[in-house]
Amino acid sequence: MSKQRPAKTALKSLLTTGAAVLAFSGPLAGMAVAETFKIGVVTFLSGQAAESFGVPAWDGGKLLIDKLNAGEVPPPYDTPGFGGIEIEPIVIDEAGGATKQVQEFRNLVQREGVDAVVGYVSSGDCLAVSPVADELQALTILYDCGTPRVFEDGSYEYVFRTAAHATMDNVALARYLKAQGVEVDSIAGINQDYAWGHDSWRDFTASMAQIYPDATVEAELFPAFGAGQYGTEVSALMRQGVDVVHSSLWGGDLQALILQASPRGMFQRSQGVLSAADHVIPPLGNNMPEGLIIGARGAYGLLSPDTPLNRWWFETYEAEYGVIPVQAPYRMVQALFGLKTAVEKAMDANGGSKPTADEIREQLRGLEWESPGGTITMALGNGHQAIQPTAIGRTVRDGDGNVVIGDIQRFAAECVNPPADQNSTDWINAGFPGAVCE
Repeated sequence: MSKQRPAKTALKSLLTTGAAVLAFSGPLAGMAVAETFKIGVVTFLSGQAAESFGVPAWDGGKLLIDKLNAGEVPPPYDTPGFGGIEIEPIVIDEAGGATKQVQEFRNLVQREGVDAVVGYVSSGDCLAVSPVADELQALTILYDCGTPRVFEDGSYEYVFRTAAHATMDNVALARYLKAQGVEVDSIAGINQDYAWGHDSWRDFTASMAQIYPDATVEAELFPAFGAGQYGTEVSALMRQGVDVVHSSLWGGDLQALILQASPRGMFQRSQGVLSAADHVIPPLGNNMPEGLIIGARGAYGLLSPDTPLNRWWFETYEAEYGVIPVQAPYRMVQALFGLKTAVEKAMDANGGSKPTADEIREQLRGLEWESPGGTITMALGNGHQAIQPTAIGRTVRDGDGNVVIGDIQRFAAECVNPPADQNSTDWINAGFPGAVCE
């Protein structure tokens, strides 16, 4: 994985053999130093979100950066680095909470002098860092967090989110149930007791109220984040015996729920509908039940489209790490491809110089680019918030007995995301006005 970067190798050699000279003549006086584009990458490298999201995302990020610097990515991304400028990542652990991340953000910008920050799985961290990014006029790409509130409650000049927010996931689930002919008279939910869980449940029940107006909500359960034990909740859901059980649990919480609910037959009694579940298929293996309706928060991994760019990305990641890519690395490469596109457009506009943050953000606003998961369009939040196509499917076993995803249905971005002039809740409650579904 690690590659020798020519500029760094030359600098290391110079510092080793000529330190005394440098001490008196000034740093690299009279010598050309290769310029890099420094990116602060912030994602969970420790803690509960590391295994499911943070580490796979960084695995994808460092793999793509190596391939970009080597000029080994297919068109339209075959220019080495960013417009010929080598990409230099500095990775930071997102663990520790919002206050710590604000300080880490300031360090990246003010001490490390990064040209951009790409980061944040936690919705709380996204909400905390965004106003600081504008205060410091620091270009910031939110690559993963799902809360719609970043740009529905706020407005920023230097902050962009290159993935759709969580409203898309739950609108798509409701539309999928209807399209697949699932009869739903009653629903229940088990979602984590913080913003992500509450926002996801709100969007799902509101969407179901539009698509299944006669269905009733029989139970709303909000266990603590990281609870791990769901015996009481599974008993309650079994007693209800509703048609559909919705959950936005993820990572270890979702694995625990599946492992505890499956032997008791909960998913035989009720249709399981999971908004962000593709990433637990590799660790659960054959313990992943068949028949679950799942999403990946985008057309990612086993739900991804058959395109040349996606085939290259899927096969490159699997060959490198021996496991299929799931949603987190897809969203990381989506962000990096968007940043690369904006940087190179800015260079085209300024005559080829390394662009400033202001020049890049002018190109990012309203930008459209291709990613392995489909076309990304910065259509919401005054051009700062992405929409994208997505897909939903059902877990099945292939001919070798492996759990994969079948009955895949794709949804256009304009079908499952609100238009630019409405926030998510108003759009759903009004019956999805302006939605364009194929």
